Amino acid sequence: MLFSAPLKSNSKKIMLLGSGELGKEVIIEAQRLGLETIAVDRYENAPAHHVAHRSYVVNMQDKDAILEIIRREKPDYILPEIEAISIDALFEAEKEGFNVIPNADAVSKTMNRKKIRTFAAEDMGLKTGPYKFVTTEAGMLEAARELGFPCVIKPVMSSSGHGQSVARSESDIPKSWEMAKEARGDASELIVEAFVDFDYEITMLTARNGKETVYCEPIGHEQRDGDYVFSWQPMAMSELAKKRSQEMAKTITDGLGGQGLFGVELFIKGDEVYFSEVSPRPHDTGMVTLITQSQSEFALHLRAVLGLPLGFTFYGDGASAAFKSEAHNYAPVVDVDDSLFSDNSFVRVFSKPEAHKGRRLAVALVFDEVEKALEKSRELIKKVKDA
Repeated sequence: MLFSAPLKSNSKKIMLLGSGELGKEVIIEAQRLGLETIAVDRYENAPAHHVAHRSYVVNMQDKDAILEIIRREKPDYILPEIEAISIDALFEAEKEGFNVIPNADAVSKTMNRKKIRTFAAEDMGLKTGPYKFVTTEAGMLEAARELGFPCVIKPVMSSSGHGQSVARSESDIPKSWEMAKEARGDASELIVEAFVDFDYEITMLTARNGKETVYCEPIGHEQRDGDYVFSWQPMAMSELAKKRSQEMAKTITDGLGGQGLFGVELFIKGDEVYFSEVSPRPHDTGMVTLITQSQSEFALHLRAVLGLPLGFTFYGDGASAAFKSEAHNYAPVVDVDDSLFSDNSFVRVFSKPEAHKGRRLAVALVFDEVEKALEKSRELIKKVKDA
């Protein structure tokens, strides 16, 4: 492959639509290969804006505004990094000959829980838990009664667990309804899922470059309020469950097509595997790969996009812990204890321009045997605070 220098007439360009902490790492990897980088987001000074050659602030749901930037910049690759984005702009850009990663149809399916669930269960034949789609509180109650309590309720379109809840009884339904309606994204329709009796859940990071498909070691994770707080790699599981997880990941990513890295979320019960969700981009639980692999999920994403070989070395076990702010601050400062910087641990601070309660501002990473790494990450993250 030919590599050029950025800011030249022959530069190769990537454009990120969404410029959070995951996008920032993708931009850093692109910079290492001499690509010209453009970061677009809905707010000023988003994390990836700090490291891109150029940045734009725009309403990410505004089709015309997104298309105007795409046509002006003429990127070689368009990488959607968030769910809350104008899908019509992506379809139009693709129609005009731009390369949307992995493709506009895959982005459309994965950003909408109704589309991806029906695609996975009905078109791909993957095993999932029972589910129903509803548009009213009364419909939610009826679906919950039919599926049984506890049940999981999510907007069909939202990001990072926003609007997600577990209803354990009929008395929880009004609260779940209100939580769903306050989500970022489209909460006009909700999915009610029967609670799958699983032993644990994993993220199977799956990269496709048009020639081969590779898998990272399975990542275990712990969530609170639908958002990740701890992840570790590898997740201990049977060889059969791991093989079935890879097979399911390949089925869904082959079905979606295109190139890039996918975060495939799966429920595991014994040796049985159930499909949950998939994101056509790096996954927040995959930040642990910054310390466990020779090529992080971000480097693999970029390699896959460019059609480069996907070989990498798994260095060893590790864990990550997310720091979430407890304060609202327009000039946030993260107080990190010196002990987080050691021979087998470090911190990445995302430099977000504004903090609010629950917003992820940093991640602690530990390299050690899984149980020790997870225990240490739990202790270390307590030493990160809002200043």
